[in-house]
Amino acid sequence: MSPRQFAAQLKGVFGFPVTPFRRDLSLDLEALTRNVDEMASYPFCAMVAAGGTGELYSLTPDEVEAVVHATVKAVNGRMPVVAGTGFNAALGADIARRAEQAGAAAILILPPYYIASPESGLFAYYQAIGAATALPLMIYSRDWAVFTPEMVARLADRLPNLVAWKDGQGDVRRLQRIMNHNGDRLAWFGGLGDDCAPGYFAVGVQAYTSSISNIAPRLSLDLAEAGMARDFERLNRLMGRYVHPLYALRERAKGYEVAAMKAAMAILGLPAGPVRPPLMDCKPEDIADLERLMEIYSEVRRESRLEVRQ
Repeated sequence: MSPRQFAAQLKGVFGFPVTPFRRDLSLDLEALTRNVDEMASYPFCAMVAAGGTGELYSLTPDEVEAVVHATVKAVNGRMPVVAGTGFNAALGADIARRAEQAGAAAILILPPYYIASPESGLFAYYQAIGAATALPLMIYSRDWAVFTPEMVARLADRLPNLVAWKDGQGDVRRLQRIMNHNGDRLAWFGGLGDDCAPGYFAVGVQAYTSSISNIAPRLSLDLAEAGMARDFERLNRLMGRYVHPLYALRERAKGYEVAAMKAAMAILGLPAGPVRPPLMDCKPEDIADLERLMEIYSEVRRESRLEVRQ
């Protein structure tokens, strides 16, 4: 299929596995393989290797390649694997080439290291990575990589293999303007977090990326199912019981967006390990609150389809 056809069929939820580390912070590929194999038994539209939740920026290029290879092997053809890249033009291009060789089906480009890039320099960064691979490209607009609708159009003109846009700003007004200006030229994905699912589906994204997929795959799929059906009554019930309490805990400290997910996984008996610096692991008092919340999440892991009643 063409790159655009590939992007058009990605609907629902992207599984977003963490990258497990051992206590000495070395890469734990055995744990990654176990986790991805279990996650891939659920019907995600794709699996993302070494993305933001996968701590891309704490990995070396060799480790990214190993993570992508292990993820592709564990998925075993059940869904496409999207590989993250970033850093700078040279490293980003190198990682993209390695990911293609490791079996990735698409590349997710995170922002470059420099936070005050002029448009010409920012575009050159994306173009360098795009020129390194024939794979479909997805751009992750997060943090300082902020775009206007016209910038997205100009970048799409320069990148023939750009097929999708992952929003990480959470500004639905801006995202809706970008989508309206560019139409079906790109596939549109929500990428800031599970807690933004109602806003994302309200403006018409076709999929979202879920860190909750690590601990409750069925919940993330049900959130997307309700959102795509525009069943906001059901979606809001799921959000209120499961998502908002977790995200309130994740907001207690910087870096908890990954650390809290890894701690929750450990509570549920899933291998995840610590986070690498500059992130920090959860404090004991926060883990105690997570343990109480995971008791509620046990009902999510039991049921095949969630119906939350007031």
